[in-house]
Amino acid sequence: MICRHCGTEIAAKALICYRCGQATTDPKVKPPTEGSIFEKRRRSPLPWLGAAALAAAGALAWWLLGG
Repeated sequence: MICRHCGTEIAAKALICYRCGQATTDPKVKPPTEGSIFEKRRRSPLPWLGAAALAAAGALAWWLLGG
C-alpha cells in the first residue's frame, strides 16, 4: 500500500504511515465541532428555584393553617 500523503510504501494493514505519521484511513467517528469536550456544561437553575418556591409555599401554608 502507498501512503496517500507522502507516497511511501507501507504495510497493507498499517493504520498510520511510519514516515509522515498520517492516518491511512479517514476517522470512523467525527470529533465534536464546537467547544471543548472537557468543558462542563452549565445546568439551568430552574429546577432548584422551583423546588425552593414549592417548599416555601408549603411552609407558608402550614404556618397559616396553624400547624
